[in-house]
Amino acid sequence: MNALGLAARTSIGLTCVNAQPVRVDHAGAVQSARKPTSVMASRTLLLTSLLSLLPAIAAAAPSDPPPRLSWETGARLRYEHVDDDFFTDTATATTLRLRGAVRWQVSAALEAFVEGEAVGALGDDYNSSANQRTAYPLIADPQGIELNQAWLRWHRDTASAVLGRQRIQFDNQRWVGNSGWRQNEQTFDALSLQASPAKDVVLRYSAVTRVHRVNGDNAVDPLARQRNLDAHLLNAAWTHGPHRLTGYGYLVEDQDVRTASTATWGLRYALPPVPTGRAWGLTAEYARQRDYADNPADFAHDYWLLEPVVAMHGLTFKAGWEHLGGNGRHALQTPLATLHAFNGWADRFTTTPAAGLDDRYIVLGGKLATSRARGALEWQAAWHDYRGDVGSLHYGRELDASLGIPLAPTLKALVKVAAFNADAFSRDTRKTWLQLEWTPAAR
Repeated sequence: MNALGLAARTSIGLTCVNAQPVRVDHAGAVQSARKPTSVMASRTLLLTSLLSLLPAIAAAAPSDPPPRLSWETGARLRYEHVDDDFFTDTATATTLRLRGAVRWQVSAALEAFVEGEAVGALGDDYNSSANQRTAYPLIADPQGIELNQAWLRWHRDTASAVLGRQRIQFDNQRWVGNSGWRQNEQTFDALSLQASPAKDVVLRYSAVTRVHRVNGDNAVDPLARQRNLDAHLLNAAWTHGPHRLTGYGYLVEDQDVRTASTATWGLRYALPPVPTGRAWGLTAEYARQRDYADNPADFAHDYWLLEPVVAMHGLTFKAGWEHLGGNGRHALQTPLATLHAFNGWADRFTTTPAAGLDDRYIVLGGKLATSRARGALEWQAAWHDYRGDVGSLHYGRELDASLGIPLAPTLKALVKVAAFNADAFSRDTRKTWLQLEWTPAAR
């Protein structure tokens, strides 16, 4: 099959999955609906955009290296235990994730990638979101076999384009990420463009038509499986020495849940410490989120982050204040983010409470046994204090700790714990993880 036929079939296959999405009426009932015209238009645009790239792809220089196939594999075995005071029973999940991928370097300018993912579990004494074991706490690692990624990438000099099901990560993944902590990661059906018009400037844009969520294709709630979107994600970064300034606009129209449609505009500044020089650094960010598209609500919420850091004598110390605004009826949300990385590992705040959230935290980390032949032990400890934006509510406190243990160049163990002590929100929760991850080099 020639490049044109392969690209067209791949794009059509990705954009025609699940042609009948679900909607939620005002009573919360799930009902089917025709795909909105704007989504069909966006997907037609994705296909048209790819086809417009094909002449350049077909014109690859005769000196291009011959096509090459490579294989990528990986495995992650995890034990997770959750003790949530809301439930009589504790949850225990032992899951194994296997990934296999093939990368086809068609030419110097064109690359194709397909990745499959399988998750299996030993026992079902947990609520996976797909097994209907609702008497247990949630551990969102359902069993299943899925197509994780499938994309075509074209790149020349300082520009590139990726079309298909892909991983998208912006900055620290506070707004858009792949939720890589979960066994089934979050991926996006999208057209992503990147260009560097100047040495220190990187411009990124993604037009997203669907997000595939961590709950997997078998989740009981159809809205937990995937969402149909008409999203336009813009991110522009300027780097000057150690300084990095990023401006962004994330316009997300959720075609399945209108109340989740938001427009977020923000500015982020990052200055990391220098190991052999300046010991201190700073991250500061501000954003404003408003209702967008046909969202029936009317709101505007502030987001800010202030995080100074000091790194010296093998230790890294951070003190942070993250604010997600709320008014008591509605709060700022980040549903496309890598949520586990923020506001504590106990995952009590993956949905921001209506009164908003102030997370004030201290993080200390470093390395132990740096002379170990297999690599140093990496440790981290964090303390969080959670409060509401309005109403003088004190939600609770949390302690987190982790230890990473390299066992071989491609094998790493992880021990991790989280303990949330509730005050005016949720309930006491304790979590423990034991993990082995194998990441061999591509062949």
